[in-house]
Amino acid sequence: MSHSERRTSFIGLALMCLLSSATAYNYLLILPTIARSHYNVGSALAKGLAAAGHQVTLVSPFPLKTPIKNINDFPVPNILKAMSGDLGSLLQKSEKPIIQQIIGFYAMGLRITEALLKEPKIQELRKSNQTFDAVISEVFLNEAHFGLAEHFKAPLIGLGTFGAISWNTDLVGSPSPPSYVPHALLKFSDHMSLVERVINFAFINYEYLFMTLYYLPQQEVLYAKYFPDNKQNFYEMRKNTALVLLNQHVSLSFPRPYSPNMIEVGGMHINPKRQPLPQDIEDFIKGAKHGVIYFSMGSNLRSKDLPMAKRQALIETFGKLKQRVLWKFEEPNLVGKPANVFISDWFPQDDILAHENVILFITHGGLLSTTESIYHGKPFVGIPIFGDQFLNMARAEQNGYGRTVNYEELTAERLLAAIQQLLQDPNAKQLVNEMSARYKDQPQLPLERAVFWVEHVSRHKGARYLRSASQDLDFVQYHNLDAMFILYGGILFVLYCLMLFIRLVWRALQQFFMGRQAAQPKQKRH
Repeated sequence: MSHSERRTSFIGLALMCLLSSATAYNYLLILPTIARSHYNVGSALAKGLAAAGHQVTLVSPFPLKTPIKNINDFPVPNILKAMSGDLGSLLQKSEKPIIQQIIGFYAMGLRITEALLKEPKIQELRKSNQTFDAVISEVFLNEAHFGLAEHFKAPLIGLGTFGAISWNTDLVGSPSPPSYVPHALLKFSDHMSLVERVINFAFINYEYLFMTLYYLPQQEVLYAKYFPDNKQNFYEMRKNTALVLLNQHVSLSFPRPYSPNMIEVGGMHINPKRQPLPQDIEDFIKGAKHGVIYFSMGSNLRSKDLPMAKRQALIETFGKLKQRVLWKFEEPNLVGKPANVFISDWFPQDDILAHENVILFITHGGLLSTTESIYHGKPFVGIPIFGDQFLNMARAEQNGYGRTVNYEELTAERLLAAIQQLLQDPNAKQLVNEMSARYKDQPQLPLERAVFWVEHVSRHKGARYLRSASQDLDFVQYHNLDAMFILYGGILFVLYCLMLFIRLVWRALQQFFMGRQAAQPKQKRH
């Protein structure tokens, strides 16, 4: 490229930036779940939109630690009180059959939905005269919240913090063929055996019937209760979603079809530049001759709540390691803590994983944790408890940079063996680095892509041109059952008529020849 061409390109890019920032939009962002990890994804989008010059009203259970320009913080901490029991029971839920887990999961979603809608501050917001250019809502079993979009006469944008699942793919008509797209709560890959395909198909049909006959009608009741003046019915409202931002990326999962208004922005919460660590943590990591292992069960599961037998297994394991260990432990004292262990109730996880002297991550296998670990090129041992954690760890094992230790089977021997396998396997580090390189090889940062598409929907008043015609079809039409009935029924009818005709002709011929045979003897007697 010549100097003049580079100059022209630079001027064009500068003009585009000026034009994109000339219009500031006003957004309402709803993050109702009590999972801090989900909040981290949504708040990253809020900060990205605010940095682009837009106004954001951020509704969540967690208040901002410090004020941020262009963000109107709207905390609703009462949801935390209403849902505190759900977090504490996650370890008990993990021991139940998956069907019971699903029922409890959806029941929690209904409680979250109403807890936010009956919040006095939300009712005041609904009565206000504010206008928004789009309502962005997390999609996590909270469908009645989507009514806020029509209430404020704004396009609805969904934020799928959980990755691709029927809750968000159905909003924009993204197909999910069960032959090679496993359900997010099953630990299958996209190359399933016959038995796995049968299980996947059965589970997807179970969930569809459960949602259609039980769960969605209850969300419809909440929608009608809190949005009586909305003109769209509940099901029309869901299908008129303008855009879904998906916390996923093909390099971290597997190829699957999406509608054009379903955009992958996985990892948009990750800061590409490592921030300085607190000095005591930095000194602990730097002083580790054999490297550091970081252990955290995420923001929802507290390791202090682990049964004593499981906690003792962790203490015994870490005490046998020559590496130092950072352990996210939510109490100031840990009885029996080995000398090589540093405990704290909070760690800057992203920045710790980015440190060159951190060599391994022990995690619960959540989507954000595994994404961050892959981004920073760290193999990981997973102790999955619930939800998509099993699927995330199954992918890591299949790709060669992860090992799973089932929670029910967690012992010092099993955990130590998994750690040593990864530390002694040079391919694990190479494979995760290759995965990291593929993930980072994108034309723009995930957060930049998310901001662009939110702005795009605002500029084009909902971007209806992206909406799939599949959203206007019912179950029979979408699966072409009526067309198949006519086509194959018509073919069978024609074949039946042809067989009937052949039978009639055959009978007529039989009668004709039998009549001739009966007439021949009479002619001889004459």
